[in-house]
Amino acid sequence: MTTKNQFTAIYKKTKKWFIAWIEEIPGVNTQGKTIKEARENLEEALLLILETNRASSRSQLKKNSSARRELINITLPA
Repeated sequence: MTTKNQFTAIYKKTKKWFIAWIEEIPGVNTQGKTIKEARENLEEALLLILETNRASSRSQLKKNSSARRELINITLPA
């Protein structure tokens, strides 16, 4: 199953690089020589973090039979 999520990417120009991070998820950050490169790197970093977090959570669920997993949808204010 795939779901579409929206996140806020922030880009900041330094002398030679663009640094980028996802506002809603600490730890998702990267850099690139162009905004395009920073965006591509940021998308990859975000996917890796989400996959890692999901795998870790599912591993913990297997150890705890009383835990419950469900999808939730929320609308965030702009």
